[in-house]
Amino acid sequence: MKVLFGGIFFAILTGMCYGSFAQTKSSVIQGKVLTETNSPAEAATVVLMLAADSAIIKSTLADKTGSYQLTNIKPGSYIILASQIGSAKVYAGPFSLVAGQIFGAPPITLKQTSTQLKDVTVIARRPYIQVKPGKIVLNVQNSILADGNSAYEVLRQSPGVHVGGDKESLSITGRQPALITIDGRATNLTGDDLNNLLRSMQSSTIDQIEIINSGSAKYDASGGGIINIVLKKGKNVGTNGTLTAGAGYGKYAKGRAGILFNNRTTKVNVFGNYTFDDNKTTRIINTDRNISYHDTLSNYNVAYHNIQKTQNHNFKAGLDYSLSPGQSIGFLVGGIVTDSKFIKDNTLKISNQNKLDSIIISQSNLDRGSSFLNYNINYNAELDKSGKSLSADATYSTYSRHSNEFITNNFYTPGGSNYRDAQQLQNISPSGIHIWTFKADYVNPLTKTSRIEAGAKYNYAKSDNNLTFGPRVGNVYKADPDFSNRFLYIEKVSAGYINYINKVGKWDITAGLRAENTNSKGSSVSSTWTTTYYNYFDLFPQTQVSYTYNQKNVFGISFNRGIHRPDYQDINPFLYYTDPYDYRSGNKNLKPEYTSTIQLSHTYNDTFITTLYYNQTNDAYDFPVYRQNDTTKVNITERKNFGHIYVYGISFYAPVQFTKWWSANFNLDASYIRYKAYPVNGSFNKASLDIIFNSTQTFAISSTIAAEITGRYESPTLYGVNQLKQSYAVNAGISKSIFNKRASIKINLNDVFNTDRDRNHAMYQNIDLSEYNKKETQIVRIGFSYRFGKTSVKSATKHNTGSDDEQRRTGN
Repeated sequence: MKVLFGGIFFAILTGMCYGSFAQTKSSVIQGKVLTETNSPAEAATVVLMLAADSAIIKSTLADKTGSYQLTNIKPGSYIILASQIGSAKVYAGPFSLVAGQIFGAPPITLKQTSTQLKDVTVIARRPYIQVKPGKIVLNVQNSILADGNSAYEVLRQSPGVHVGGDKESLSITGRQPALITIDGRATNLTGDDLNNLLRSMQSSTIDQIEIINSGSAKYDASGGGIINIVLKKGKNVGTNGTLTAGAGYGKYAKGRAGILFNNRTTKVNVFGNYTFDDNKTTRIINTDRNISYHDTLSNYNVAYHNIQKTQNHNFKAGLDYSLSPGQSIGFLVGGIVTDSKFIKDNTLKISNQNKLDSIIISQSNLDRGSSFLNYNINYNAELDKSGKSLSADATYSTYSRHSNEFITNNFYTPGGSNYRDAQQLQNISPSGIHIWTFKADYVNPLTKTSRIEAGAKYNYAKSDNNLTFGPRVGNVYKADPDFSNRFLYIEKVSAGYINYINKVGKWDITAGLRAENTNSKGSSVSSTWTTTYYNYFDLFPQTQVSYTYNQKNVFGISFNRGIHRPDYQDINPFLYYTDPYDYRSGNKNLKPEYTSTIQLSHTYNDTFITTLYYNQTNDAYDFPVYRQNDTTKVNITERKNFGHIYVYGISFYAPVQFTKWWSANFNLDASYIRYKAYPVNGSFNKASLDIIFNSTQTFAISSTIAAEITGRYESPTLYGVNQLKQSYAVNAGISKSIFNKRASIKINLNDVFNTDRDRNHAMYQNIDLSEYNKKETQIVRIGFSYRFGKTSVKSATKHNTGSDDEQRRTGN
């Protein structure tokens, strides 16, 4: 396999080098289009014309930052025309280009026309999926199936995104969790709490999702790629917004409602959104564990069922103020308040030598609620006309959770009579986390084609987690010192980075280095006080090189080294109760895992992407490992630094336009994964193929009616010590535009055939464990949205040529 990758790598580099000498040097024009308020003029049309006779040479659209690029331009004299609906045309130039020049055009500012058509809304659709250099962009509002779904559900159905593991984490490169950012900023959540945040975030508040395989050193060091969620924010002067409402039904009814608003003047932009979500759902988990001890085969079969009723309040409010044409300051507050009620039923059947011995039925009511608040102040400045810029952010995040569970265990013989008194238990586990983050970024252009980026970041996190567990004695619950604990954790991460970015002829080069120093202290407060310290320094190099062979073919290579720190819940040394024979444990000695990734890519015509990749993870821990006592029959699920993970893979993405009314995209990811344990963890050394295929089919039935179907399949594969069975699901939906396309009604059905479930089997040391996990996935939804105020949706991008910052951790 290494020989194969080496040969392919050599062949690509040989081709690129040959092409660089064989092709005639052409020029590039790049620049930016802004509005009167100095905000990006997204989707503004940029036309390149000959200065002599105004003949049109090329055209393109500005991206969401207002930037544009025109490539493969012959030497000569040109003028540029920029325009946008509601604004007057602006001409710039003439400019003279010489061979091989990369010309930075001065910024173009569009001004609104004094007279505009009234009561007219111009609507055009961007494609749902767009391929851009180094990333795939999902235009969420243009997906029928996204309506009524959460950000989490949209992501798990997206091309190139993989959902897996007991934590249902999101990844896009191998098996390592991706770095999740929202508007380029940290949410400072991970694990279950990050998933809950994404599940509470309605798709109606999202503009785009950017799936980035390999980010620069500007981002926190991540070995699993980056998923950046871009929330809606109005760009037009005036007041506008969107009202949404919806309902759904699977096993139980669901409902949602929300509003998104924006008011922009020449100096001030006020924006925000609020969404209320009421969801009742169910889940079934069946486990079957065989224990062979002293020539006796025991079987522990568990049937678990819960009903969960959750209400989410998700909100954001912000203000941007333009201090001057080149400076702005912003304030942002957002959060999510969640209240959940669980009804749990757990039936454990114990058999010896295939004969039923006893039954333990556990029933409980869990009251769990949490609030996550995020406060941010940010500053952005363009320091001079050469492109020097400075940005700074300060963020304070606070998370609090209450979790009160009361459990009743009843013990029965095979005949149904009680063999001991009922047992009542309390499980109280409050949690509090406070995180302060400060960061600054600086950009300094060196030449017209090169620049240096540098920045620094400091993150201080403090968590306080408490667990009170014990039986009821008389009328009073008493804490069991063997299970009750308090864990205090402090973590400080100091980071700095530098990036060098340049364009030399047909070569685009980004090279960066990030340095991070982590200092942590974990204190366990129980009958004794124990403290664990860690202090480690790491360097994370990152390189991206692309070569534009011609107008339709771009080759690339990238290298990235990243770190994945344990979730806070994974290092809490608590013993969490599931039933009398099943527990989950934290590990205060858990260390980070490190991943190195290399990718070779080819992009054809800005649409078809083929990527070869290899990544290696050391100190891998992000999957469950089991520790079973054959004498007591107790099984403890935990995480430990297990060993190495090696992944070799190839992915292919292709959009296809079959007819004027039928388009589709296809994504195939095939990889070979090997898990190899450290000797201390046994002789486990297994490998498996993992093939993931998904497709989205879109049908334009009429000018106001559209339909969409998605399908996803994953082959049997390996996840740590667990062998996963195949999984697959199909979703379908239809939409109708009404009220002059200001409103829409969408109906969709998730998991049409009710096949979406997880099935796995572990054979590891003395463990023989099978599990079936099925959530409520077959849900029909109907959604309504109405856009009010001043609206303009930009036209879809049509290219003639190829044209921040972190997240992770808290989980409790």
